Amino acid sequence: MDYLKTALPSQVMSERGSNLVVINPGSANIRIGLASQDTPFDIPHCIARHTKQVPKKNVQDQMLNSQVTTALYMEREKAYDSIASLLKIPFLDEETPSSSFPRKLGRVDGHNPHITRKDLPFTWTNVYEEATSSSSASEPSNKDETGESLDPKEGTDSKEIGINEQKFREFICGEEALRISPADPYCLCRPIRRGHLNISLYYPMQQVLEDLHAIWDWILIEKLHIPRNERNMYSAILVMPETFDNREIKEMLSLVLQELCFGSAVVHQEGLAAVFGNGLSTACVVNIGAQVTSLICIEDGGALPSTAKTLTFGGEDISRSLLWTQRHHQTWPQIRTDVLTKPIDLLMLNQLKETYCEIKEGELEAVAVVHSYEGNAPAGSHKTRLTALNVPPMGLFYPMLLVPEVYPPPPRTWFHDYEDMLEDTFYSNEFSRRSDMSDTFYPNVNGGLPMWESYPFYSTKPKKEEKVGLAEAITHCILSTGRIDIQRKLFCSIQLTGGVALTNGLVPAVEERVLHAIPPNEAIDTVEVLQSRTNPTFVPWKGGAILGVLDLGRDAWISREDWIKNGVHVGSNRKYKDSYFLQAQAMCYMNS
Repeated sequence: MDYLKTALPSQVMSERGSNLVVINPGSANIRIGLASQDTPFDIPHCIARHTKQVPKKNVQDQMLNSQVTTALYMEREKAYDSIASLLKIPFLDEETPSSSFPRKLGRVDGHNPHITRKDLPFTWTNVYEEATSSSSASEPSNKDETGESLDPKEGTDSKEIGINEQKFREFICGEEALRISPADPYCLCRPIRRGHLNISLYYPMQQVLEDLHAIWDWILIEKLHIPRNERNMYSAILVMPETFDNREIKEMLSLVLQELCFGSAVVHQEGLAAVFGNGLSTACVVNIGAQVTSLICIEDGGALPSTAKTLTFGGEDISRSLLWTQRHHQTWPQIRTDVLTKPIDLLMLNQLKETYCEIKEGELEAVAVVHSYEGNAPAGSHKTRLTALNVPPMGLFYPMLLVPEVYPPPPRTWFHDYEDMLEDTFYSNEFSRRSDMSDTFYPNVNGGLPMWESYPFYSTKPKKEEKVGLAEAITHCILSTGRIDIQRKLFCSIQLTGGVALTNGLVPAVEERVLHAIPPNEAIDTVEVLQSRTNPTFVPWKGGAILGVLDLGRDAWISREDWIKNGVHVGSNRKYKDSYFLQAQAMCYMNS
């Protein structure tokens, strides 16, 4: 403690963070890096495996029915008109004033000096192993560094070696996996969906865990350059979203400690880490991710479990709503855009959303280039005038616009235990096991992977997944604390994290709509969203890094040997008893 009080923050992070790997897993992306880094790698959380299955499935998922019912379609149109009235733009079926520019401007293939970097198309991933590769079979064959950025060297050119002599890569991770042509023999798998392990009859738990292991192992080797035989010298910090329940977290701990061979690990809550990442001690954390939005209140460095809420929508739903809006207005080119079976189309829509969507009054249009991706052919470029670009992000407040039912949450038939990481029992030694369970939580190698049916049954209530909009959820979350003093403090300390938090105009929209959502009988008259000190996408990761460095050596850490031998960790339920000191240290780190 004396060392922490006297040493420079940069010195502490450099010395203690060089062997700490911070892992913040999300449904669509995983943020991972050494605690000593300023920012993590932000990599799509998916893997594409080579398949010989006929007929071939492009995407392995739990989705059984992606059709929007008539009732949902009508609800969506009603939500659009409510937003249009608020933004002072024409309703869905009203004719917009004639523009001096035609909405569809046509195809723009070939060289065009007016096309900017953001308008460039994605390129198909090269799915073949490098001809000169001589790496051992135990190392991944993905040797290029294109997990999250484009590489002009990529393509489908195979002049130097005959197509019959080329060997397909066994698996491909990250953004490369999303840019594989539907014509290539690969099946895309997303091990996490809507804030839970993506388990179904079509995607069994063993395969989900194997895919998680393959993705994380690939990142550790290819991005962080940490080989397996050196990982016992590293510790892992798992920054876990509140959506995960107790068992899912225990599986990830086993993955990190047993399969990935880290020397020790610790679990921190994403909401709590987000507060420390911005140097705060009290806030209402609203994490708007790609597929779920989670809320929780933090007071004096401790989470308030009763305030936790989960909304089943996020940034990807806004992107899908953007596509629906353009198709309804007939501004989208006549191309086959399908986000369910062509992940590259979702990449394109996410890019359009991040570039052009914002929240503001009045008609919002933009000339953009959209792309068509078919087979192995190069992308086709189409210039068009997109309209109503301020409507999709307003779906955060009118969730029926987003139709989250298109991506249903994983079936929960065998998830009877909804106990979660916010409960004191997470680190308790009172975890009751059935008589036929192994003495260790995670069986030995010969015992295979555990099945959910092996766990005890608890008849507890499910986690709170709400159908309300963002403003109502924030209001309910804060008011559920039940104390006027903390309520006033929290309404002035709303913290937005996640990629969607970068949306222009979101902060004033949240402040205004939350203020109107507060019941008139509540003595609250001020709402404020705090400005993030760094990229809100990485705030929870950064907070996990700070907590890991400051909390090093405490009894919350679990060693690999103890986990394999004893299973559930017997540790302290109150990890942040000197949270004021940690908060002060975190503030010092953010200001350094």
